[in-house]
Amino acid sequence: MTQTTASPQATPTSGLRRVVTASMAGTVVEWYEFFLYASAATLVFGTAFFPPSDDPYAGIIAAFLTYAVGFIARPLGGIVFGHLGDKYGRKRLLQFSIILIGVATFLIGCLPTYAQVGLLAPALLVLLRFLQGFALGGEWGGAVLLVAEHSPARSRGFWASWPQAAVPVGNLLATLVLYVLSATLTEAAFLGWGWRVAFWLSAVIVLIGWYIRTKVTDAPIFLEMQADREEAKAVGYGVLEVIRRYPRGVLTAMGLRVAENILYYVVVTFSIVYLTQVVKEGTSNTLLLLVAAHVVHFVAIPIAGRLSDRFGRKPVYAAGAIAGATWAFFAFPMMDTGNPLLIWAAIAIGLVFHAAMYAAQPAIMAEMFPTRMRYSGVSLGYQVTSIFAGSLAPIIATSLLGQYGSSVPVAIYVAIACAITLVAVAVARETRGLDLREVDAADRARTQSETAASVA
Repeated sequence: MTQTTASPQATPTSGLRRVVTASMAGTVVEWYEFFLYASAATLVFGTAFFPPSDDPYAGIIAAFLTYAVGFIARPLGGIVFGHLGDKYGRKRLLQFSIILIGVATFLIGCLPTYAQVGLLAPALLVLLRFLQGFALGGEWGGAVLLVAEHSPARSRGFWASWPQAAVPVGNLLATLVLYVLSATLTEAAFLGWGWRVAFWLSAVIVLIGWYIRTKVTDAPIFLEMQADREEAKAVGYGVLEVIRRYPRGVLTAMGLRVAENILYYVVVTFSIVYLTQVVKEGTSNTLLLLVAAHVVHFVAIPIAGRLSDRFGRKPVYAAGAIAGATWAFFAFPMMDTGNPLLIWAAIAIGLVFHAAMYAAQPAIMAEMFPTRMRYSGVSLGYQVTSIFAGSLAPIIATSLLGQYGSSVPVAIYVAIACAITLVAVAVARETRGLDLREVDAADRARTQSETAASVA
């Protein structure tokens, strides 16, 4: 069921750009804070918030475990925000999520260390990390749907990829701030107080992102659905409804996420561990190489989104998964050379492979579910996967490296993840050019048919 012409009520291009800007502004802020934690976990938290150890990987793994708490909280945030977002609108929930993650991030910068308060330090870190993850769990679905539901059918892949492109911008800012601090301060000053400055800066950019989001409205298709539901007194929305009626869509979305999520955190998080612990690359140089690679990622995502509009969601996604399966086998040997250009190329190539999968996600997932439960559907499929994929990827990769002393087991781990995603791509439906109103019409027809059968 495809359609290559735009919906007659699609948002004009000027208005769509404003929606994209609002969505990206908040996403940059929230992912700045989320990835700031990821980078700090590898550089600071292992020694600042946990007992000292002779094992160089012990503190890093402990910090990654607190990092994983954010991923565990994300599905809960996706469920709560998805349910409320399908009922009250995307805009309201996005405004709340950006404030919540901003408060949590600012307070992380205020935490006492293990040397000061003992085990209370990691306990408070876990609590604030949970709030970060809860807020972010509701952020992604609302941000991408705000754009996807405003976009014309023929170019939804391109426009909806821009909130995804905001993720490397947030990561770039986080990495750049840490780089500037680590390069300008002594190691003792950076580990003592310098890293906190990066967390405190979130207060400023949160206010900017929140203000920009006040200037947009929910998409016409959502407002129409909301009016129809109120008129019919219908209450069919939320996570239970989407699981009951669209289990295939939820499971497919989860499968699509496995390789993308694992590949990303191996490339941008575990690579820091590998470069600093194995290659013995300096912290500042490692962060600078990541900054340059994030620029490539930002450029690659909208290009991949455009390709998904031209050639289809499935071919582009499959290409990213196949290429991703090969990445770790050649990337870590490139890093082993110690050549900065080869290290940068290895990271940048991994992010290009990731972009082929990541760019198409908002469009393909939005096209799986009707408007009345779309926020719940995309949030559930997207966030649940992060528990056993992205949250564990740095932990598993670091453990494999510590146990075997080789990058090959890590490469095999990434390849297995890509194989799982290729199965999901094979069973997914091609939805390029699909009008979202057709999805809603099919959902209404199905509901009416089931109601008639029940009455009969």
